[in-house]
Amino acid sequence: MDFRVLGPVEAHRGGLRIPLSGSKVHTVLAALLLAKGRVVSDSRLNFLLWGWEPPATSGAQIYTYMSRLRKLLGDEVRIERRPPGYLLQAPNSGVDLLEFERLDRLGRAALAQRRHREAGALLAEALGHWRGTALANVTEHLADAELPQLEEARMHTLENRIEADLALGRHEQLTAELTGLVAQHPLREKLRAQLMTALYRSGRQSDALQSYHEGRTLLADQLGIDPGEALGSTYTAVLKGTRGPGPGGATRPAREVPGPVAPSTLPPVVDELAGRDAEIRMLRTQLAESVAGRGPRHLLITGMAGVGKTALALHVAHAAAGDFPDGRLFAELSEANGRPRRPRDVLAALLRDLGEPLEESDVTLPVAGAQGDRRECEDLVRLLRARTAGRQLLVVLDGAAEGRLLDPVLAGLQGVVVLITGRTRLTQVIGARTTALAPLGDAAALHLLAAVTGRARLVAEPDATDDLLGYCGGLPLAIRIAGSRLLARPFWPVARLAQRMAAPENRLRELSYGSMDVGAALLPSLYALPSPARSVLVRLADMGTEPFPADRAAEALGTTEATAEQWLEQLVDGALLDLCGVDLMGRPFYRFHELVLLFAAGLPAPHRTGRRSPAAR
Repeated sequence: MDFRVLGPVEAHRGGLRIPLSGSKVHTVLAALLLAKGRVVSDSRLNFLLWGWEPPATSGAQIYTYMSRLRKLLGDEVRIERRPPGYLLQAPNSGVDLLEFERLDRLGRAALAQRRHREAGALLAEALGHWRGTALANVTEHLADAELPQLEEARMHTLENRIEADLALGRHEQLTAELTGLVAQHPLREKLRAQLMTALYRSGRQSDALQSYHEGRTLLADQLGIDPGEALGSTYTAVLKGTRGPGPGGATRPAREVPGPVAPSTLPPVVDELAGRDAEIRMLRTQLAESVAGRGPRHLLITGMAGVGKTALALHVAHAAAGDFPDGRLFAELSEANGRPRRPRDVLAALLRDLGEPLEESDVTLPVAGAQGDRRECEDLVRLLRARTAGRQLLVVLDGAAEGRLLDPVLAGLQGVVVLITGRTRLTQVIGARTTALAPLGDAAALHLLAAVTGRARLVAEPDATDDLLGYCGGLPLAIRIAGSRLLARPFWPVARLAQRMAAPENRLRELSYGSMDVGAALLPSLYALPSPARSVLVRLADMGTEPFPADRAAEALGTTEATAEQWLEQLVDGALLDLCGVDLMGRPFYRFHELVLLFAAGLPAPHRTGRRSPAAR
């Protein structure tokens, strides 16, 4: 089976297109594919199909679309009901988006290592998977939510392919293409800088300078800003005559020949960070101490889902670029569905980012069992140590779930500074400094919401704003979702969204927008729990948000205090329950976040007591 979303959404079997009728069916299939193995919640499907006003029969209609897809796609594809939504599993199928991303990742790694011919070929192959406008036959709601980030990824790949071609001396062939691209995207500074370089190397210095002045005028008139560093430095080089023709032309001045490019695979920072100034200062200090050898080389950021761990880690990693001249790498430790990635896959990804030309067969060995897994990693660990030895690197490992799975990765990164994010403290990471993130306080929550929606709108409705923030519980993800919804509806009063979120049974449905979904963010924490702890979470869904001791939980669960405390600690380890203090006897007190309670109340409850949950009140 072959799925395509980089153009009209299609499914192919044996080279023949499977007939799918109607934008709604195409939208459901696209939503499941774009989730990349994660559960797509009912609330998200409702929004992607009908926007903010789904019909009363939306659940039945979604069920019908899923049934139709199952019949059309056959046994090669499994579409399962996984509360609170649906999951698509197609292990033997191809998806053009995933292949595009794989080739783009390999191309960027090759470009970072100045293997320009290989990089250009990989990136051109990646772009070849695009068949026009992505998601061309889905609803406007899905297109609005997903198309911008897909187009941005395509543009980054295109810019990198042009960079490789420029390095190979293909400036004359690129001039026409770049002229058209700059006309289509006049505010993309990198494209304009590349056009200026191509023009100058083709002997057209005046045209290159004119392009710069046109861009500067557009940036000032439309955005009120000056050209950035890339465009400004290109202008200076062209003006001074140092942006030489490169390969195939006149010899470039010696001072312009660059050295090896330090790899950087960090995702961009796009989120406003509010209320984290103290954590930023502390982490920057700790990184500086790690670089100087005065502190541990492992730093850990923990907290519940949606609290902003990754955003903080990326903010600090970008800010510390000057401390790590040999590069900054990023690796995800969890799959899209929240399950931990195999250590060998993480090791291989890091090696590829460092320019190691690994093939898939290099990391797939026919050895089974725990001992076999260790043997599979040994060569990769040794190779990674060799590639990082003596280098001043920062590696961000995002989404750690189990400390034991980190051991091989950290073994390969000996001597490297590593910044790890995870839901739990991961005591197996010996000597790591831990920064525990809590939900935002009132002032920081208001600052974050204002950064998304604008402060004037909130000041005009202070009571509704307070209510809205109260429903978000200080969780940055929830606040960004609420702010994004208000931003998309400029004529909505704040009170309208606050009223929609007031009913507990509606709140998680309202806290879903585009790819952001509080319920979906909490699912990996649930799946990581042992089965008994999942049942305990459901059975404690009506405990409320006030602190409680283990004996009160034992009474609700009908078990001993010791057993209840053991289960509660598992919920704490899973970042679904907080420790909030101790009594005079040293016994711990626990507290649920309100959104976790609402999440738990919406789960299947075969063991729930007769009392109603908060979502039912």
